[in-house]
Amino acid sequence: MQPAAPIRLFDAFHVGITSFLSEIEDLVEAAEANPLLARVDALAGNRDWDGLVELARRCRQAVERGKQLWPIAEHIDYRLALEAPGPYAAAVLDPEAGRFALGPLTEVAASTHTFEELAAHIPSPQSSGSVAAERVVRGEDLREAARTHAEVMEMPLVLEDWEPKYPLAVYRSSKAVFPDPKVEPTLARGSKSSFDPLEDDELRRALIGLVDVWISQSNGVVQVSIGDGNAEGAITAIEHEEFRIGEVTASDAFALMGWAAASGGAEGKRRGAAFGRFAAWWAASIMADLEWPPDPAELGQGVSELKWFLWEPAHGRKGWNLHLAVASDEGWAAAIAASDTKDG
Repeated sequence: MQPAAPIRLFDAFHVGITSFLSEIEDLVEAAEANPLLARVDALAGNRDWDGLVELARRCRQAVERGKQLWPIAEHIDYRLALEAPGPYAAAVLDPEAGRFALGPLTEVAASTHTFEELAAHIPSPQSSGSVAAERVVRGEDLREAARTHAEVMEMPLVLEDWEPKYPLAVYRSSKAVFPDPKVEPTLARGSKSSFDPLEDDELRRALIGLVDVWISQSNGVVQVSIGDGNAEGAITAIEHEEFRIGEVTASDAFALMGWAAASGGAEGKRRGAAFGRFAAWWAASIMADLEWPPDPAELGQGVSELKWFLWEPAHGRKGWNLHLAVASDEGWAAAIAASDTKDG
């Protein structure tokens, strides 16, 4: 007579599973977004990660039958990356996943998990390297960690003392916040200055690369000047009207470059803080005339010997924008003016 209770428990469990599967099958077949999203919220709230995985699987199967449920499946991947335990979060970190998420899933997962929680479960070296780089930007020292695949981004596995605190995305279940650097120098009226333009395709590409998503995926515009002269001359080559200018630290300049490169601008796809750090290092290594990958100490010394400026055109700065100038004691200077808004 002893087995009766276990049998009743098994029957109840079986009935519960059957009921759950029947319910999500009905929701998927109806293909209505609001009820499905409500079910996703309920499953996440109950920490039913297996249920979310099953719902995502069925949504993807339904796509093959012509039902437009890929946004639901991608939202589930985002919720798993953000909220689920390491094995579940890591399982969705495929390089091709999350194309329409609020941010790259490697950054999403890294925002709420340590590298150790994820590392053993990440399916690809590319994703593992990206997650490691994201955790480093958030202050984790991974120099002794396994599975970091540092070759993916060729960046140091710890923040250098001379680097800034890069602006970090904050992800929530249905929204994200992308703070910008709080770099607010005192700006004074700039003086127009002579400038002799030079061809430097490598530096031009690196500077434009900081904001190329703004241009290719949104409404962004960018101008770059490089040549012999000072910072005001480089700005004059871009902005023929009045402008204001103020000196900033190398650390501030890195925060600005990293923020711009991490973002997607007004409407483009965000690339993540780890990419932002990489793009800032790439541009700075060219300015410092260092081969890639640069020695961190040499790069820190090189950028400290440059003069960095934030500037503002006569009409002000609007929307997403990067107005930065740099000058060398060797007599060359460069400036970038980039902006992006939702209405073009």
